[in-house]
Amino acid sequence: MFRTLALLAGAVLTATACTPAYGRPLVDLAVIDRDSGDWLPAYPHRGQQWIAGTPGHRYSVRLTNTSGQRVLVVLSVDGVNAVSGQTANPSQAGYVLDAWQSTEINGWRKSLDDVAQFVFTDLPDSYAARTGRPDNVGVIGVAVFEERQIYREPPRPYPYPYPYPQPPYGRDQGMAEAERRASNGAAAPAATASAAGKAREAAADSAAAQSIGTGHGAREWSPVSQTDFVRASRSPAQVIQFRYDDYRNLVARGIVPRYRAPYRDNEPRAFPNGFVADPPPRGW
Repeated sequence: MFRTLALLAGAVLTATACTPAYGRPLVDLAVIDRDSGDWLPAYPHRGQQWIAGTPGHRYSVRLTNTSGQRVLVVLSVDGVNAVSGQTANPSQAGYVLDAWQSTEINGWRKSLDDVAQFVFTDLPDSYAARTGRPDNVGVIGVAVFEERQIYREPPRPYPYPYPYPQPPYGRDQGMAEAERRASNGAAAPAATASAAGKAREAAADSAAAQSIGTGHGAREWSPVSQTDFVRASRSPAQVIQFRYDDYRNLVARGIVPRYRAPYRDNEPRAFPNGFVADPPPRGW
């Protein structure tokens, strides 16, 4: 049994599942700008998901359990465990979400009662850089574990012998050798093109180095309680990560378009008003 220190998230919100990227995961991950109220969109780029952070803005990490059982979520920000402050590892402490529960983690856990707010800041001012760990600044990720269920293993059926594979009688060995050489020859240009593409990617990344990280912001009240959790396995059932940087750097890397589409306030909207207006005076 793999027991761990686990925190039962106290800020429970209505469970509204986000659209998963690949199938149906155990947990959905989202980042919310707390100063603008925006859910930060993820931009796919070279197999990774990127979000644009605004320096000086506070943010929260929203976790949604999309399963009908409890899960443990180990949260890593800039390569640092957001609960313990250790260099992040999936085996460490995390947050336990009940079935279908959704919660927002607003900062670095300081005690069972409060956190230090997550805030986008210049890289040298990030918590990871200030504690001598700048190598993984710019990544928000989670490792998700299922809970061990106690059950009796069903009886195993009698292992009937499987037929042995038959050798390929009648296959011309010379033809097989020619096919092997042809496939090797076809793979060489593809490998060369792949190497050139990786070189271009490295050049683009080096042209815009990471500029922001996550700072250690003001304290705020965010109560949680401790609970027991027995992991079903040593390895996480799911790992998700978002890369992030400021908008200008994402443009320089070709991840987001250079110009945002202008917002037009005069376009028709389905719900133009937020609340019910007062009626006009009588007699009008």
